[in-house]
Order: sequence, then C-alpha cells, then structure tokens
Amino acid sequence: MASSDQTPGPMPPGDGSVPPGKSMTIGQHIIDKGAQVMQSLKPIKQMSQHVCTFAMYSHDISRQIETHHYVSRVNQDFLQCAVYDSDDSKGRLIGVEYIISDRIFETLPSEEQKLWHTHEYEIISGLWVNPRVPEMVQKPELENLARTYGKFWCTWQIDRGDRLPLGAPTLMMSPQGVNLGMVAPELVKKRDEKYGISSQELEKTRMDIAGPETMNPYANYWMQTAKGFAIDVELIDMKKCAPFP
Repeated sequence: MASSDQTPGPMPPGDGSVPPGKSMTIGQHIIDKGAQVMQSLKPIKQMSQHVCTFAMYSHDISRQIETHHYVSRVNQDFLQCAVYDSDDSKGRLIGVEYIISDRIFETLPSEEQKLWHTHEYEIISGLWVNPRVPEMVQKPELENLARTYGKFWCTWQIDRGDRLPLGAPTLMMSPQGVNLGMVAPELVKKRDEKYGISSQELEKTRMDIAGPETMNPYANYWMQTAKGFAIDVELIDMKKCAPFP
C-alpha cells in the first residue's frame, strides 16, 4: 500500500484549487464566528510563538521546504508545534513537531532517538527565526532551543503538488551544515526578503550560542549512516476484542 516516499495516484477532480472544494457560504462563516464567541479554544490560545525555519524529507533530503511553526509550551522540557506552509490566513496545516530538552532526549531508547533531530545548527546559522521579534528579545529563548531535539511528522507533501494530505506521513529532518543538509540559498533568500532580515547577519550575532554539551550519535541519524526513514502502510489483521456481554 502507500509509502511516504511514493508519489500518490491521480489527484481528485476539480478546478485545480488547493485543497479542492467550494468556497465557504455566508452561513458557514456565521457558524464559525458564533463558535469562536461561545467556545474557549484553550489549546489554540496556548500558541505563543511563530517560528519560521526549514525542513528536509528524511527519505529525500534534496527536497527542502520553508515551514511555519506555531508553538505551545507545555513545560520547560516539552513544546508542541502545529506546522503550516505559510503564515497567511490560508496557510495549510502540513504536520506537527514535538520538541524536547536534551535532558528528556537522553532518557529515550536508541531506536526512538534515531527519529529525532537537533536544532543547534538551525539556530546558530540564522535559519530559525521568530518573524518580527527583535533578536535581543528572542536570544534567551534561542539559547534554550539550541539544546533541544525535535521530531517532525509531515502529513501533507505540498512541494510535490499534492492538493490534499495524501499517503502516509513522512519524517522530516532539520538542516545541517554538511553536504545535502545545507538549505538551498534561494529558499533562504526568499524567506529573508519577505521578513526584511539577513540570516548571515543573524549568524554573526549567535556565535556564542551553544548546543548540547555532548551530541548524541543517534540524533540526525542520516548524517552517520546516509540512511533515512520512509513509512509504509500495511494491511494487518485487527486485534481481537473480547465479545460484548
């Protein structure tokens, strides 16, 4: 069945819009506005940061995308992010990333650690930014994040033209300062121009930021083995449940 490194079958019929579907009616807008007034939406309101950075597909790191993380801090050791392809009102939800401290990461079994990536290079190189937040304001947070690890599952491979979130989720990797781990300059240039920043200048101001004291060999596993991960969907027998009384 479907694998995360395979191109999906034919797209659903329609006018080519992404995603396919009719425009919302006035009635639907009224329902949404009413729900916003009456419901608390507490998990959404915990999102306190917008981070723009880049990510690569584990099974093909030549494919690189700009990502927009909307971050909720659960505690000092754990953050969770809804990941979008842009920061505009029609941004598409393309995945989720979990971020943990190095202290928590070191308690994980090695097979689990292979699924996680470091954030040190992203931050020190100026790729990781909080748009429109002054550098001096975000610097303390960057110092903490440089010692964290992330696990990012992409559910919508928009860069290959998918008009819907099709197929199996795919594991994403973070940019690194080696070989194919480098982000394409044109992607960085486009992002920097959008926000009026310079990643190269940010890198100069972040030279004093340090990552984990000891880099775990299982993180960024592709750098050690030149092997990535692809997810296959398999058909299996359902586990038998006890009969109802």
